[in-house]
Amino acid sequence: MSDPVRYHLGGFPPARIDWARLVPLIGTANAALARFDGLLAAIPNATVLLSPLTTQEAVLSSKIEGTTVTMGEVLEIEAGGDGEGVTQPKRDEAEEIRNYRTALTFAAKALEDRPLSPHLLREAHALLMDGVRGRDKNPGSFRTEQNWIGARGCAIEQASFVPIPQEHLLAGIETWAAYVQSQDPLDPLVQLAIIHLEFEALHPFKDGNGRLGRMILPLFLFQRGILSGPNFYMSDYLERRREDYVEALRAVSRDGAWTDWCAFFLQGLVEQAQENQRKAQAILDVYQRMLLDTPELTHSQHAGRAVEFLFSRPVFASPHFIESSGIPKPTAQRILSLLRKAGVLRPIRKGSGRRPTIYAFPMLLNIAEGRDVL
Repeated sequence: MSDPVRYHLGGFPPARIDWARLVPLIGTANAALARFDGLLAAIPNATVLLSPLTTQEAVLSSKIEGTTVTMGEVLEIEAGGDGEGVTQPKRDEAEEIRNYRTALTFAAKALEDRPLSPHLLREAHALLMDGVRGRDKNPGSFRTEQNWIGARGCAIEQASFVPIPQEHLLAGIETWAAYVQSQDPLDPLVQLAIIHLEFEALHPFKDGNGRLGRMILPLFLFQRGILSGPNFYMSDYLERRREDYVEALRAVSRDGAWTDWCAFFLQGLVEQAQENQRKAQAILDVYQRMLLDTPELTHSQHAGRAVEFLFSRPVFASPHFIESSGIPKPTAQRILSLLRKAGVLRPIRKGSGRRPTIYAFPMLLNIAEGRDVL
């Protein structure tokens, strides 16, 4: 077996990038992101309407780290579901997904008045790891010992990659932080590619580095004004090309292959911007159609409230709809019944005794997951 690839000490920031190779991709990626952001600006309350995409991003980012819970299962668990497939491991993984969303929301809010910095990342990391797998690995604190990447339980000699030694870590983080804030002549998308890979190569925490490193992507795009909100989801591309993703990290330290990595990353930005735009447009289309159809279906002045609730909680227990929508109970019950009969809602757990019915909004879930799940 070959020796592990070790961190490129002294090799960051990269001394040379093949700009001629990257320029076409840079233009395509910037154009794709601009089109996506134009759509975001047209979506009313994008944070709510796109929340299923944020959940799916959290699911896929965690899947890269070995979780198996699906978005539908996460939402069912949050709604109080206890079906046959809802095991304790699934509940634990769903908690990791919730933490991801909490950390991302916190960090995006923090960026309104302070920069993307190591301190902010430590705070986000503490939220990410709160009460879940890895909670015993000093959440919110940089590591003080060597770590490595490889098969679970392997020795460092069998690792695929060994990050920066702990005695150089703080200096490495300082260099990384200065690069994040520099108004470098580099195109900011190439800068983001380099920022992301360097963070993963530093691997500054004992656990949670992959998820936090991917969280940096929407935060940087938001901070730099490239996107009007932290609504960019790239884990689908990285999860589908996981082997290429990991090999690119190794190739930078082993061969100085920064240009190869940047090309891989820029292609991912293009593909994900296009896919994110397609999904966001589909969600907006369904939302606008629901705003037109639901009043006719329910003959209720509260139809708009019902629609807003469904997009914020596409899986929910019936009492929560009644309590949170602001609709009077008899009217809320009638609206639920009409939406179910029309096929807009589907019960995924029938109520019995004190156990309420749990409903799902299949159109929205299918868009977010990119396949028919209900």
